[in-house]
Formats: sequence, structure tokens, C-alpha cells
Amino acid sequence: MEKRQLLIVSRNQELIDRLVERLSVDYEISVERSIHVAYNVALTLLPEIIFFDKNSFDKPSDFKNLKTFKSTHFLTRSYLLVYGKPEESAALIKRFKAIIDEFIPDTLSIDEVSRKIGKNSNNGKMNYWHECFMGLFNLIVKPIVLLQQNNILAMNDAFKKTFRIEETNGLHLTDLVNVENKAKVKTSLRNFARGKHMKAVTTTSLLVHENKLRNAKISFSKLNRHINDQFIMIIDFSGEEYSMDQNIGSHAEQVEKCFKENSEMTEFSFTKREKEIISLLCKGYKTKEISEALFISPKTIEKHRSNIIKRTNSETILESIIYAINHNLVDFPVS
Repeated sequence: MEKRQLLIVSRNQELIDRLVERLSVDYEISVERSIHVAYNVALTLLPEIIFFDKNSFDKPSDFKNLKTFKSTHFLTRSYLLVYGKPEESAALIKRFKAIIDEFIPDTLSIDEVSRKIGKNSNNGKMNYWHECFMGLFNLIVKPIVLLQQNNILAMNDAFKKTFRIEETNGLHLTDLVNVENKAKVKTSLRNFARGKHMKAVTTTSLLVHENKLRNAKISFSKLNRHINDQFIMIIDFSGEEYSMDQNIGSHAEQVEKCFKENSEMTEFSFTKREKEIISLLCKGYKTKEISEALFISPKTIEKHRSNIIKRTNSETILESIIYAINHNLVDFPVS
């Protein structure tokens, strides 16, 4: 079973050691002595619980920085526990009511403190991201699928339109991946679903309708690490920008490597003859002129044109030429 994430922000090594001793069985524990560094760590880990030791930070300016832990919606679902002197609790809770989820007095025993941390590990919020995402599912213009490991559970309208698929029954992600070793992809997805990392961003090639091949940058993201095996995949065919903020959530390198290898194995490329034809088309040659230049029949040229259009998922040869130039698949014609 995957351990939950706990971030301890404290400069009290004795307190840290005692908490780690009691909670390390159930928690993946990270410790930071700086509030600023702890915030960046929290953005990467997206911890279920943040334990803040107020006694370690005496300056009022230090404690003001606590509000940053709830300044982004990625962390609003983390349960923030503040540990400090009982006489400070009323003022702190009143001043930071929207930030502090619970105050723990330092008069409690370490066992009681540990129990309070464990009691609030789920806090009834585990379906938050799943619910938010499903509410926006069909409003996102990029193709998106909800996956349970290799199984496609749901598709948004943009995905259905791009891949010309209506039903998810029996559909797998590997059905859209032109890869020789599909077992490796399945294993990679299973490890990602069960692992601690929240996202993976990589490149691959995908089979769209009628077995046409398209290169894409894809982003995997878990909606919540407690929803077993489920995550989303966002597809970006533009090839210009990643879909995810690189600073949010930790990366699963094994997934990125696996799909990148798949992209390399099925890397899109034109044949030598197709490149020659595209190059002449870029120069404005007509079919008859290409036939004379390459000493091949017009019928053969038309067949090559048809293959180029199909493989680039285009409607016209002009779209194919634009695609080839944008992806550096042919050289620009030199006058």
C-alpha cells in the first residue's frame, strides 16, 4: 500500500525524530527547516498533511509566510496542522482561520500528537480533484481521456472527434500506441498509477483514425493519489507547449522514458521518395513536372501524395506540406 505524504516544517530535531519514529510506517515523511523551501517542496509532493511547528519560528514575519501554503488551489486540500503553545491558539486561529485546519498544543504527549496527525490523514477530501475534473471534462479543448491504468474509462468530446471513437467499451490506451512491446507500456502505466509521483510529461506517437500516425506531447496526471489506478491523459498535437505546469507535482520518469522510447521506435519519417516529392511540391511543381523530374509515372506520384496525406492525418497535400515543414521532416526549398 502506498504511503501518504507528510511534510514537517520544523527546526526542532528532537520533535522531528520522535514524529518520524512513530509515523514513518504509514507516511512518506519530508522535513524542511525553511518555510520558503517547504512551500516549494509542498508544491512538488502535494502532501495530505503539513505539520507546522510554530515554536521553531519566533519571528512574526516567519509565521506570516504560512499563508503561502494555502495560496494555490493545488495545496488547499492539504490538511494544515499548527503545533505551538496553548496560549497562542486563540489568537492564531482567529487570525488565520482560513489557513489553519487544526491547532495542536505542545502540552500534548508525542503519542497524542501522532494520533492527531493520523486521524486527519484523509479528512474526507479525497474525491475533490476527481469531482472538479469531471465537471470540466468536456469544456477542455484538448483531447483528454480518463484512464484506469491501460483501460480508457471516459473520453471528452475533443478526443472523440480527433480519434473518431464513440464508445470506450473494451478500448485500451495501447490500442492507440504503435509500439512493438505493448506489455512494457502496460507495466509503465501500472507503476505510475500505483506510485507516488503525480504526473509525467513526455512525447510519443499515436494512432488516430484509419491508422494514421500523429506525433504528440502527452501529459499524465493523477486527480488524487488515493483514487486507485485512475489518472488523466492530455494530448497536445501542436508540439509547441506542454500541458502542465512543470513546478507542480512530482514527475514519474519511468513513464516519460517508456513513451519517449515508443516515440523513437515509431518516429514519424517520410521515405526518400516522399521527401523528394514534397520538396518539389514546395517549389511549385505540378504532378506532370514532378513525373518528368523524377522519372516516375504520374500515377505513382498520386499514390505517394495519397500516402503522405493519410500518414500526416491531413485533408489536403498542402496541409501535409505545412505539417512536414513545421516538424522539420523536410528541408525548406532553397532558391
